[in-house]
Amino acid sequence: MAKKMSLAQKINVLRATVMGANDGIISVAAIVIGVAAATNNSYSILISGLSGSLAGTISMCMGEYVSVSSEKDSQRKAIAEEKERLKLDPDGEYEYVRQKYLDQDIDPDLASQAARELMDKDSLATGVQERYGFNPREFTSPYAAAISSFISFPLGSVLPMVAVMLFPPAQRIFATMVAVTIALVITGYLAAVLGNNPQRLKSVIRNTISGLLTMGVTFLIGMLLKR
Repeated sequence: MAKKMSLAQKINVLRATVMGANDGIISVAAIVIGVAAATNNSYSILISGLSGSLAGTISMCMGEYVSVSSEKDSQRKAIAEEKERLKLDPDGEYEYVRQKYLDQDIDPDLASQAARELMDKDSLATGVQERYGFNPREFTSPYAAAISSFISFPLGSVLPMVAVMLFPPAQRIFATMVAVTIALVITGYLAAVLGNNPQRLKSVIRNTISGLLTMGVTFLIGMLLKR
């Protein structure tokens, strides 16, 4: 039976999904707006959007897999190092954990009790958490991250392609920018929530501005290349 994902693992996958959709929206919006600024040919705009969506999907999928795999390798190395420390000097590791609690201004007696109880319960998890800052029982799967991006990127790319194709040439660029801006506000907010970022408005503004700047640059390039 497959191991059930923890809440933290689910949140990491959801965050990868949101960011994949966000990248799909920005990347393909920039492409179709740039092409739409250069030509009114709907077929050319659609083909460029579909090509960008396909290339971006593969790139994001492979990028997530490599990135998460590298992170997982680093975590495995940290766990191996902590196991070796516990084997050679368990008392030293207890003292390290205790000192971490003392550095947080916890009462010395309480710090000693907490360190002893946690080390007795799961010395490896406690040591890794305090020394490296992650839970060794909760790895993010590179396959889950890759699959989420593989699905979410093309889904995100659908919005700008639909927007640019639905409206007449005179309105399609403005309408696409409006639709994409609304989507970026939503994905920026969701990313901040899933990332436990208290500055959610700042995250939304940053995400929206970066998307608008990207579309603005490709629009200018398209205008320069317009026949």
